[in-house]
Amino acid sequence: MRALGPFLLDAFKLARPYFNSEERWPARGLLALIIGLRLLIVGINVELSFWNRAFYNALQDKDWDSFVNLLLFYKWNDQGFIPGFCGLAACFVLIAIYRTWFTQLLTIKWRRWMTGRLQTAWLSDRAYWHLSLRASAGVTDVNPTDNPDQRIAEDVKGFIESTLSLTLGLISAVVTLASFVTILWGLSGMLEIMGIQIPGYMVWIALLYSIIGTWLAHLVGKPLVGLRFREQKVEADFRFALARLRENVEGIALYRGEAQETAGLRTRFTALIDNWYQIMRKTKQLTSVTAVYDQTAVIFPLVIAAPRYFSGQIALGAMMQTASSFRQVEDSLSFFVHAYQDLANWRATVDRLTSFQSAIDAVSRDRASNLLATQSPDPAWHVSNLTLALPDGRKLLHDADLTLQPGQSVLIAGRSGLGKSTIFRALAGIWPYGDGTIAAPPGTRMFLPQRPYLPLGTLRAAATYPELPTTIQDETLRTTLTEVGLAHLLPRLDVEDSWSQRLSGGEQQRLAIARALLAKPAWLFLDEATSSLDPEAEIQLYALLKSRLPTTTIVSIAHRQALAPLHDRHLTLTRDEAGVGVLG
Repeated sequence: MRALGPFLLDAFKLARPYFNSEERWPARGLLALIIGLRLLIVGINVELSFWNRAFYNALQDKDWDSFVNLLLFYKWNDQGFIPGFCGLAACFVLIAIYRTWFTQLLTIKWRRWMTGRLQTAWLSDRAYWHLSLRASAGVTDVNPTDNPDQRIAEDVKGFIESTLSLTLGLISAVVTLASFVTILWGLSGMLEIMGIQIPGYMVWIALLYSIIGTWLAHLVGKPLVGLRFREQKVEADFRFALARLRENVEGIALYRGEAQETAGLRTRFTALIDNWYQIMRKTKQLTSVTAVYDQTAVIFPLVIAAPRYFSGQIALGAMMQTASSFRQVEDSLSFFVHAYQDLANWRATVDRLTSFQSAIDAVSRDRASNLLATQSPDPAWHVSNLTLALPDGRKLLHDADLTLQPGQSVLIAGRSGLGKSTIFRALAGIWPYGDGTIAAPPGTRMFLPQRPYLPLGTLRAAATYPELPTTIQDETLRTTLTEVGLAHLLPRLDVEDSWSQRLSGGEQQRLAIARALLAKPAWLFLDEATSSLDPEAEIQLYALLKSRLPTTTIVSIAHRQALAPLHDRHLTLTRDEAGVGVLG
């Protein structure tokens, strides 16, 4: 586990950007207002300590008038002006309401900003893609990045709530300590032990009491930090497994994979349960310490102050004020005892967000590869000395040269696993592992993978992706969907559904072809984009592409020989004696 200093520095680095952002003045203003309201509550607690003294003295003296005035109105005595309880309570309630309101307002504003910032960093320059590549290849030179969805959706929320709660709680504790330690010092009097007089002895007792409690809480609760970190991971892993099952119900049903899915879910849930039992044991131990500590603190100051009361040195009100001041001082000094579990959760959340941000920064640096992307001097694509590798360093393709002329349709064939799709990824600019030069001509390009991506939302949004639905005329969209064989879906264009599960593989590929027809790119790369269709439908869609997009250059990866006559040029990817791909 990291030292406290680096951890607090990480927490500060996570929090600082928002208060230095374009929203810094509203954010700082809200924070100052919240702190001010908390200080007002501390002030009311100070007033209540003097009210307690006057109230209990009134009870001891059987002073009915003072009793009524202290409850309903106010009273002047040797301590000065004492507000009535009703007024103090009303002020306390009003301040508490708006303190909560403004804290929630700052929380949601901060969360909106921080979520947007982290989400942008994750999506910018395809960091999400590069993190996925490294994770799938088992690359471990960067921090783990499991469940990025949880880190953005839940960890940001937990970090902000915990940061505000703990920081504001600590400020309140410090101010409360400063306010009540003076009162307690004055009320304590002098304690003589073995001829040595100790002034303000109740303050020293409170300090010693709190040190012992804090040390015990840390000793018992330290393992909770790691357990809370693991809890977030195993919870997210279990949710992800359930979501994967939901998204692949048809395949699981066809394979009759219920037994394996059950075993997988049970394994993940068992890890969750085992971690939870460890948390339970440590929480029980920590609760034992804090419960004994808190219950002892209720009676402890009364026991310590009682001799002075029974000896007549102080009145009942002074003893009660001494006890309440002791509890305020002790409670302030024991801030870490009471907040230990929250601190453990906060530390785990900070570690997860910091590791996520570090991983994004690491892949940003890692993308500076030897693959040089330049502007082509003519309308063709020129690939020179292209070498491609996997994230773990294994070579897929060595020293390949390729020229793609506009207007010339090209078919790339070869056995699976040789790196055909990786060539397309390099041409698309999303593959960082390798070296060589890729000179791309101006003009739009579109890459259609074997499994199309269908976003959440309406079918209209899925059909026009990545463009907005409003950019495509309704008549054009309907005509195009009819041409690709999806006329039966027209009545459901504006229906929101999980279309990746609702549509068959062939329908999804037809939808992807419709996207290409709507986008009209200058270059269209098809990575087995029609493999889920029957040969006749496949040929029909290729013919449709050629007729509707006569100026578009089509480059295809395919295994079916039936598509060969539809292309002007054929390339084959083979493997040499060293097991590295060769394009020829």
